[in-house]
Formats: sequence, structure tokens, C-alpha cells
Amino acid sequence: MVPVTRQEVLGLYRKVFRIARKWQSASGQTEETLKEKEYIRNEAKTLFRKNKNVTDPKLIKQCIEECEARIEMGLHYNIPYPRPIHLPPMGLAHKQGRTLRHQEKLRKISKPIYLKSHDEVS
Repeated sequence: MVPVTRQEVLGLYRKVFRIARKWQSASGQTEETLKEKEYIRNEAKTLFRKNKNVTDPKLIKQCIEECEARIEMGLHYNIPYPRPIHLPPMGLAHKQGRTLRHQEKLRKISKPIYLKSHDEVS
């Protein structure tokens, strides 16, 4: 990993934990705040540990962008959990064949950057 990238990743890691330390839930309830703080810490630990051996610069850049997007979304909406996406259901496709694979590919491509790793971990 290039030193600049390493510093950037470590800076993001520290930023996430600073946010978790200062986090206040939207409801203002103490137990809700504690649950959300714990979620932020656990999610950060899980994702950073999962990606610690990534060496491809493009993949590292994608992970950094995802982290930054999730931070901004969480701070903006005051919700630490990933925001749901609303994609059309696959119920209209035939259960076999080319159409189903094509729709699966389109769904994967259209997934927002802040949800790329959420399905892999959860």
C-alpha cells in the first residue's frame, strides 16, 4: 500500500471512531445512542479488517470512496445504518434464462456505492 493511501485509510478509520464517540441518535434516547455507537464501531472494525489485505489500487480507492460516502450519508441523515435502495423487483423476469441474468447484472450495477460491502458483511 502506498504511504499516502495508508495514511488516508488510517485517517478514515480514526474519523469513524471519532464520529462514533461523539454520536448522538436522532431520538435522543440513551439506549438508542449506545446501540448506534456500537453499530458504528462494529461495522468499521468488520469492514476495515475484511479489507486489510487489499492491494489493488482501484479496489482500495473504491473502498475509500464507499467509506466516505457512508460517513457523509450517516452524518447528513443522522442515521448510521445504510439507507435502503428501491430497485424494481425481479418478479417480472422469467425465472430462467438470459433475462434473469441480465436483470441481476443491472441490479448489481445500479447499487449505490455506499451499499457495495453491506450485503457481503450482513
